Amino acid sequence: MSNATVKSVATQKGALNKSSVSVLGVFGPKSDMRALVRMSSGRVKEVKPGSRVSSGTVVAIDDEGVMLRQSGQTKRIAIPGS
Repeated sequence: MSNATVKSVATQKGALNKSSVSVLGVFGPKSDMRALVRMSSGRVKEVKPGSRVSSGTVVAIDDEGVMLRQSGQTKRIAIPGS
């Protein structure tokens, strides 16, 4: 994402669902990507594959967001605006 895109998304009202886990951004080399996620409590946490969050286990991280497994189902949580 370009800096302009990040800036516009970061200042949008309602871009984050405050009642669930939201991905704020991803970083690191492709072989060891990490993500910053905002928990429903408001706490921000750095995660990597294998990390546990309130809504499941991080199974993968890529340029578009985080894949979480919860109760046998996998879902993507995308970076807002991506």
